[in-house]
Amino acid sequence: MLTTLDFTTRLLMALALGAGIGIERQWRQRIAGLRTNTLVSLGAAIFITLAVKIGGDASGRVASYIVSGIGFLGAGVIMKDGMNVRGLNTAATLWCSAAIGALCGMGFIPEASIGAGFIVMAHLMLRPLGIKLGNMSVFEKSESAETEYLIAIKCKEPVENHIRVLLLQHLGNHDKLMLRSLTSSDNGDPANAIITAEIIAAGNQDELMEKMVSRLTIESEVMRVSWELTGQQSEL
Repeated sequence: MLTTLDFTTRLLMALALGAGIGIERQWRQRIAGLRTNTLVSLGAAIFITLAVKIGGDASGRVASYIVSGIGFLGAGVIMKDGMNVRGLNTAATLWCSAAIGALCGMGFIPEASIGAGFIVMAHLMLRPLGIKLGNMSVFEKSESAETEYLIAIKCKEPVENHIRVLLLQHLGNHDKLMLRSLTSSDNGDPANAIITAEIIAAGNQDELMEKMVSRLTIESEVMRVSWELTGQQSEL
């Protein structure tokens, strides 16, 4: 028989442990922080305690619904940014918070506390390790890592459109390159045009960029072409 005291105790533990996970997420400035993880843990605990009150095999069924239902919430924090998919770690954390809440709802407080501790440890200990492994030269950069390039082309105004089309054709021939922005200006000299392209690449594509820029350099009325690496990002 689930008494009011038991119900309150279990929810308090779900709140405390969910908040413990959420504090670490909030500190990391993640999409799902303190309140989200706490509410996920609390919600799972409330559903489980409801199933306990109902009795029978309701607890097992409700637990399975929580596991599948939390996937919809997790999908809301997963976003595609360029060629990267972000938010997978946050979604997994919400899934773990639901598991902690379910344990609290069933009354398995020691197990829930241990589980929450392991979740926080995974974030605090594995993140530095992952960054260190990613920076070791023995490992190649992942193809899923996002690299940002900037191309600047100075040409005569009459060939501006031709150079823009040529650049787009080169980008279209490579599925590892994606155009973020393409702008033109005369920089105060109407006779000339400066074309600037921001490009996102899957992994390091320095060699490909060099070939593309070399090809544009030999075009008639092109005075200068340059490229530079402006940034790199990974899922960490």
